[in-house]
Amino acid sequence: MKAYKVTLGLLLLNLFIAFLGIGLVIPVLPTLMNELGITGTTVGYLTAAFAIAQLVVSPMAGKAADQFGRKKMIIIGLFIFGASEFLFGMGKEIEILFISRMLGGVSAAFIMPAVTAFIADITNLETRPKALGYMSAAISTGFIIGPGIGGFLAEFGTRIPFFFAGGLGALAAVLSIFLLSEPDRSEVHNEKETEGQVSVKRIFAPKYSYAFLLIFITSFGLAAFESFFSLFVDHKFHFQPSDIAIVITGGAIFGAVSQVILFDKLTRIWGEIKLIRYSLILSALLVFLMTVAHSYFTILLVTFIVFVGFDLFRPAVTSYLSNNAGNEQGFIGGMNSMFTSLANISGPIIGGVLFDLDINYPYYFSTVILALGIVLTWFWTKSTNDSPNEVKASVANQ
Repeated sequence: MKAYKVTLGLLLLNLFIAFLGIGLVIPVLPTLMNELGITGTTVGYLTAAFAIAQLVVSPMAGKAADQFGRKKMIIIGLFIFGASEFLFGMGKEIEILFISRMLGGVSAAFIMPAVTAFIADITNLETRPKALGYMSAAISTGFIIGPGIGGFLAEFGTRIPFFFAGGLGALAAVLSIFLLSEPDRSEVHNEKETEGQVSVKRIFAPKYSYAFLLIFITSFGLAAFESFFSLFVDHKFHFQPSDIAIVITGGAIFGAVSQVILFDKLTRIWGEIKLIRYSLILSALLVFLMTVAHSYFTILLVTFIVFVGFDLFRPAVTSYLSNNAGNEQGFIGGMNSMFTSLANISGPIIGGVLFDLDINYPYYFSTVILALGIVLTWFWTKSTNDSPNEVKASVANQ
């Protein structure tokens, strides 16, 4: 049990560091816009560059995690992450920043499926929902608290946050070399070669296709929301990097704590599908409310609560997929990452174009996309291979 806790803790730390680096750029975007003279559209492409690289590499990285091992992929990904952050800190031209973000996307593609599969390997059906809840909390906290740390460190220099993240990435890689041990996957290696071929077809089965489509829709709306938050409050309320840091850091803490406390309980009561539906309803409502907020307190309140919805959705869909993935955890993790990347490409690009037209348009757009996700959950038909949590919730409610 002690070894399990150490392993899980280090995996969560790795995810936290990786996604912290992703979010660091958000509070300094207004400054970068002024320094480099770029538009919201260019910011959208800069954000999408990360996702494009992640999209291209994710399917291969997911399979590589199954073939070569989880530990190797995590360590390589962390070193690439560290290099990308140092490069961003040193870059003075927009082209260098694009290269840095693409390297960051490669690192995320290496780390995310491998960690997801690693956690699935060391847990069972009873402990997996809680472990995946912690995993999603680490991702959400890193991604959302990243702007907070970035805002505070930016007071000492615009590029300081990236050198800080690069150092953390290198440290996490070294710790992983010495403290992580490759999980036992003997059952996976005994599976027939054709099982991998069958899994490709299974993606298009309703129990997978609905989940992947919802991942795309929700990530699409979230990307349009998060990517332009700092620009939105900078243009509309003249927030400084420290103001952005306070709002997002508070939201991150509130969302992460709510997720850890609520996710396991709500999954047992409702099952993953209903939890996904209610999370989308909450998120869509609060994203729209952001456009009518007119005070610092209102923005603070909306931001705190909106991430609760997003933070409950992520582990719910991940838990559903993991419980149905069998011995192909790395493969499913790679597909999860791929659909997320597709959304993270198109969301910021469209959001950037809309931002240049009107600063409220990305949020109207995000609300509509999330509403489509709500509608989709009603068509998510159950099958005999539903997640165990769905079956338990159904029995409990009868």
